[in-house]
Amino acid sequence: MTQISRRDVAAMIDHTLLAPEATPAEVSALIDEARALGVFAICVSPSMLPVRAPGVVVATVAGFPSGKHHSLVKGAEARLAVDQGAAEVDMVIDVGAARAGDYNAVLADIVTVREAIADRALLKVIIESAALTDAAIVEVCRVAERAGADFVKTSTGFHPAGGASAHAVALMAEAVGGRLGVKASGGIRTAAQAAEMIAAGATRLGLSRSREVLEGFSAEISS
Repeated sequence: MTQISRRDVAAMIDHTLLAPEATPAEVSALIDEARALGVFAICVSPSMLPVRAPGVVVATVAGFPSGKHHSLVKGAEARLAVDQGAAEVDMVIDVGAARAGDYNAVLADIVTVREAIADRALLKVIIESAALTDAAIVEVCRVAERAGADFVKTSTGFHPAGGASAHAVALMAEAVGGRLGVKASGGIRTAAQAAEMIAAGATRLGLSRSREVLEGFSAEISS
């Protein structure tokens, strides 16, 4: 496995706090920790916006965590979040539509959010890979690309089927072929797990335990 430095891993992390009981004080602490760790972004619930996070990208979610919101509601939520300073939006698809093979519905759902935020923010599409077959994972990734998404993302971290797996990340990376980013999120708690996701093709990591994960990487990798 190719070695990677702590700094390089930090540059891939969305430092995340999406717990429903999160307080403004905890979001402020998240921002401070994100800046201290040198991570790429924070990801917080849309109700916590706007926030001041100098030097850190602000991401949020739409249709989270079930994905069963009406597409127009997801679009309105995403647009409001962007108006309040979010630079990235992680939307949840209707996983049931994907499981039923209704990929036109999945396409329309993503397109609605894409059109709502236009090119004002980066769009990540959460597919809940643990709840889908391999074939469905590949097809949903292709649909996300057709809909104009910038990333596909494994999981919300809230689904009972589980979170990210290296197998799902590899399928997703192959499906998008480097044209979209791949975000691994959900249940990544150690450096070994993070390294496995990166080796499988993840270009972004969603972590709530960023400090613990980063402590497992060397500060620098010698050439």
